[in-house]
Amino acid sequence: MPIDFATIRELTQDQALERTQAARAELGDRLTILGHHYQADEIVKLADITGDSLELSRRAAKVSSEYIVFCGVHFMAESADMLTAFHQKVILPDLAAGCSMADMATHEELESAIEYLESLGLSILPITYVNSSAAVKKVVGAHGGVVCTSTNAPKIVTWALGQTGKTVLFAPDQHLGRNTSFKLGVSLDQMPLWDPKIHDGGAGEDAYRNARVILWKGHCSVHTRMNKSDVDHWRATDPERKILVHPECTFEVTQSADLAGSTSFIISELAKAPAGSKWAVGTEVNLVKRMAALHPDKDIQPLSKIQCLCSTMFRIDPWHLCWVLENLVEGVVVNQIVVDEETRQFATQALDRMLELS
Repeated sequence: MPIDFATIRELTQDQALERTQAARAELGDRLTILGHHYQADEIVKLADITGDSLELSRRAAKVSSEYIVFCGVHFMAESADMLTAFHQKVILPDLAAGCSMADMATHEELESAIEYLESLGLSILPITYVNSSAAVKKVVGAHGGVVCTSTNAPKIVTWALGQTGKTVLFAPDQHLGRNTSFKLGVSLDQMPLWDPKIHDGGAGEDAYRNARVILWKGHCSVHTRMNKSDVDHWRATDPERKILVHPECTFEVTQSADLAGSTSFIISELAKAPAGSKWAVGTEVNLVKRMAALHPDKDIQPLSKIQCLCSTMFRIDPWHLCWVLENLVEGVVVNQIVVDEETRQFATQALDRMLELS
């Protein structure tokens, strides 16, 4: 008999955490909990493996546990399901934990864009950021494309730009695509925007024919809340403070920062920074606060005064985690993420290409 979530929700957070630990201990090595860096501390402390999207993708492929509980968002759990064996069950504690960026590109829109662009005589090589649905990854895989993360985007885009006769279509995050491609020598006028809400993309045929990288009109709702005025504030008030940002931030922010890189890069830079150094960090606030707590010998502050929180990631809380684990103890699997076989086949090709190139 499934345990009703409503009964779990009546617990205090401490009670939920205590019962989660008990269920985790009872499940033993049948269970692996994966936790993304953007999760709240209470969840990260319970994770067997923590990491960014690339690290969790790699580790998910090697996990042997029967149950894999993914404390992240929906597209991450889909990737884990595609990279693990058929007998393993991937579970997302709250099915409402989605990603607004992933929702900005549907597989129908991507197919339509490729069809239109190829009608102009282009040969399209699609890249999709890992922050996309399995259905979008399927389209990318079927067209010989590849998935990327913020960590390996430079390697993936470098490879794609080296494919003779190909025009890269980068979806769904325009900012990661623009920032990465610009660093690799692609000029801004060679990166027109594709608006999926306009039937011909909106930039004009000549712009697309002359493009090296076509950028999908999508963005991260967290990282785009940080702006150039945030950087200007720190430059004016504390010029010795270094600005470190994620490449999902806008071009203006990344260009005015001292350093820009993936979540892994941010963690590494802060870890090796000298004691007494001062940082303003432009990424999800849970991670910034965790880094500040881990490195009390350094002054680490959020770049923006606005609390830039990934609200959908935050849906994974102690109550939902307790609920899924106690159900597993009872032999009941709730919130399993299953990618259908056809989608899995082509999407996995795109994921496998990513892992081969990384």
